Amino acid sequence: MDTIEFALNARRNTKVCVKHGTTRCWLVLLLSMYSLLAVEAQADGPLRVHPDNPRYFTDNTGRAILLAGSHTWTNLVDFGPSDPPAEFDFDAYLTWLESHGHNFTRGWTWEPTRWDTTKMKSRAWRNANHFVAPHPWARTGPGTALDGKPKFDLTTMNQPYLDRLRTRVEKAGSRGIYMSIMLFEGYGVQFQKEAWANHPFNPANNINGIDGDTNGDGKGIEIHQMIDPNVTAIQEAYVRELVRTLNECDNVLYEISNETHPASTQWQYHMIRFIKDVEKDMPKQHPVGMTYQNNHGKNQALFDSPADWISPNKEGGFRDDPPDMEGVKVVLSDTDHLWGIGGDAAWVWKSVTRGLNPILMDTYDGKVLGRPFPRALESPRRSLGKAIEYTSRMDLARAKPSNSLSSTGFCLADPGVTYLVYVPGDDVIELDLSDGQGPYTVEWWDPLTAETLVESAVLSGNSKRELDVPFDREVVLFVKLTDSTSDVIHNSSESE
Repeated sequence: MDTIEFALNARRNTKVCVKHGTTRCWLVLLLSMYSLLAVEAQADGPLRVHPDNPRYFTDNTGRAILLAGSHTWTNLVDFGPSDPPAEFDFDAYLTWLESHGHNFTRGWTWEPTRWDTTKMKSRAWRNANHFVAPHPWARTGPGTALDGKPKFDLTTMNQPYLDRLRTRVEKAGSRGIYMSIMLFEGYGVQFQKEAWANHPFNPANNINGIDGDTNGDGKGIEIHQMIDPNVTAIQEAYVRELVRTLNECDNVLYEISNETHPASTQWQYHMIRFIKDVEKDMPKQHPVGMTYQNNHGKNQALFDSPADWISPNKEGGFRDDPPDMEGVKVVLSDTDHLWGIGGDAAWVWKSVTRGLNPILMDTYDGKVLGRPFPRALESPRRSLGKAIEYTSRMDLARAKPSNSLSSTGFCLADPGVTYLVYVPGDDVIELDLSDGQGPYTVEWWDPLTAETLVESAVLSGNSKRELDVPFDREVVLFVKLTDSTSDVIHNSSESE
């Protein structure tokens, strides 16, 4: 959908109300165009932690950037019931992300060559036996692995794997979408019953004599613990080649491993430092992240890490009452580690108003779990894009969680200038505008219907103000100092 078509659809589908009367208003149309253009803008240099507001990343523009988006399990490595699995339609996926206004996706990898999901611990996964391809290492033989295919040569990279990865990252970047590249995957290694039999580091599956199962228990989780230096050396060689392949891409972030067990902490710290060491003499340096350690991992291990960004579990309120971490780390709050499959619009807006960057684990087309994301949960998808739009209309580098300024307790504010407020269902709220004189323009947005209401009467400042909430359910409030540009837009709409 091009910009004009998007804008026209936005105008057709958006109702703009004015207190003491109703008028057609071009404000929402122009803001919708602005939002789409903001998402389409390509990255200007790799991300780095914002020096003034380390809750967020920045790029060469110096602006603070809210990362918000969704991810699905098959977006980098194909995963499905056929052998080989059907290739994921990445172009369609990017179009889908754009249609929701998202600017981030988490790119998944899988270590075993096969997933017997009929025996998974999680009921949600017990629907099929899945094959996984491609993998980072070439399957050259000689000899046959346990899955009946040529054994892996762990000293030879699978160049088509790297080429496809580079192509997909570049395509995402051309559409203004950042990608976190997952380097290892620990959940499957721990909880998928047949994982070790289908892992490249099983000695029956490689020609290099590598056996990652150092304690012989048939699980092999020690591959993520730096126990065997030969295993670590192969992992480092893979990471080095992947980082070299993607170094020119501005839209890249790295994630060491998904939900790898707590004993992996020092291995993950080592890999974070290793990536930074590899990139230090390269043209570009990219953020490296560490995510929740399953099972029973503690968030403190993430905060203590050398990572630039983290994704915690629900410990400490990250699911229901998110804390403001004040930039100790950039936090990408991921529903994958909070619910698994879950999250709603309330979670999005609570996270955003507390200075977090929300991302959603999404079943997308339903091919992995056998069922799509519930239609009732379309609102969090929609809210993620809207959060990007609203924060792009703020000076996010100056914004911070300011719970005391709103009676709802959820307010991201550049005091005196802009206020983004989550309203969980109140009839009347109080907003403290004492830091500025105004006038302020008031905009309400309904996550359930995507309906926008813009009030023509503006608020004055210098005091606490009560506002009547125009919806009988949760809503988002955006209050912005009325400047010359918004005055022109507003006056134009009133004369129509």
